[in-house]
Amino acid sequence: MNKEKSLLEYDVKILLALAKTLQGDKIFFKFLAENGYKELAAWSNAIRGDVEALKWLLTSGHTTLGVLSNAIDGEKKAVQWIENSKDEFLINFAAACRGSKEGYMWFKKNNLQIFIYMITEIKEILKVQMKENLFWYKWR
Repeated sequence: MNKEKSLLEYDVKILLALAKTLQGDKIFFKFLAENGYKELAAWSNAIRGDVEALKWLLTSGHTTLGVLSNAIDGEKKAVQWIENSKDEFLINFAAACRGSKEGYMWFKKNNLQIFIYMITEIKEILKVQMKENLFWYKWR
């Protein structure tokens, strides 16, 4: 059985590249996709609302990243799945991205700066997505 890799297991340089893709940087996206980190490139796109990337994660052995993307969006079943995992990192990451001060403080307490950077980027993405959803009438 192929064990999924936790975000904590990636080299900090790869995580930094991932954070840059969350900002929309195509060069870092291409680097991840072409150098053995397709799951991270897909997760970045899923966070940014790409449904096809999410489907790929869920069907290509990267279920946890797919569910994490949905939990970050506050999808109830995904949040429950993450909570049932009892994985402190996943629980706090999803919660911090949704604005939980306790989740955010867990990362500060554990000195996980790269993830604090990622959480900040994801929160910005969520703000933009919420604003776009609020003004759906402007989509024409």
